Amino acid sequence: MTAREDKEMDISIIIVNWNTRDLLRDCLHSIEQTGPGMTYEIIVVDNASHDGSVSLLRQEFPAVVVIENRENRGFAAANNQALAIMSGRYALLLNTDAKLTEGALARLFAFLEAHPEAAMACGQLLNADGSRQNSIAAFPDLFTLMTNMSLLEYLWPQRYPSKRYDWREPVEIDSAIGACLLVRKQAIDAVGMLDERYFFFFEETDWAYRMGMAGWKIFHVPGAFIYHLQGQSIGRDVCSRIEFYRSRYQFFRKWHGHPYFLLLGLVIVTRLAINWLLTTLANILVLGRKKSLRDRWIVYGKLLIWHLRGCPARRG
Repeated sequence: MTAREDKEMDISIIIVNWNTRDLLRDCLHSIEQTGPGMTYEIIVVDNASHDGSVSLLRQEFPAVVVIENRENRGFAAANNQALAIMSGRYALLLNTDAKLTEGALARLFAFLEAHPEAAMACGQLLNADGSRQNSIAAFPDLFTLMTNMSLLEYLWPQRYPSKRYDWREPVEIDSAIGACLLVRKQAIDAVGMLDERYFFFFEETDWAYRMGMAGWKIFHVPGAFIYHLQGQSIGRDVCSRIEFYRSRYQFFRKWHGHPYFLLLGLVIVTRLAINWLLTTLANILVLGRKKSLRDRWIVYGKLLIWHLRGCPARRG
């Protein structure tokens, strides 16, 4: 790693951490082992972890720049702390549950260097067994919420690209999954940093939306592979699901009118109610013996209750 100096370098690798010490170690080792081949710095923003993450950084990765928060400020705000001090011409937003493969960052970097119209580039996310994860996100709207997304991806692959197609060349997309995202500093300067009203989820979607409105383009680069232990950096409980819904509503409040937002809420609550009823029937049929069905019924029920309570705000 090139030591951080007060001069511009190629890439600032930004990692937000919250109680994922072991994942953080593996993520940092993947950067070292893949040898990006360009000048870079690493900035880790720790959101008040209590698992020894900061001690790990001090002891095993002394060259890493550490920003230590006294509270969990969320993903957007923590990234902005690093974006404010970055020295690179590009920022790589990298989750702790992601691992770079050989040449992945170099491919993303080379693509953005060759395409000045591109603000962001993402690679192909992989599960631990090497199978492909979805790395692409369409901008959400009522049509996508009311329609089966898999059907849309099948019928209109150019409009709704997804992992079901073996893309061989870079493809322009709406937005990317933010587990590993290379972003041009010039584009950040043009549209501003991440919107801190998003605590977690949708901040990169909002960013891509703003960049698209400003005339920038977003691309998926399929030859850049990144392992992603999906969900391990945030957990999979109902609290994470609620945070997802809260952020999605924030996106619609920001970019669409009030009648649209009300209709959206009606669609989502209706779908949740239908899913809860279907899982209730399924649990009755199997006499509650299948744990996955019981867990799904509980999650749908809690999400439905949260909506019926008026989607209360986060505490703290």
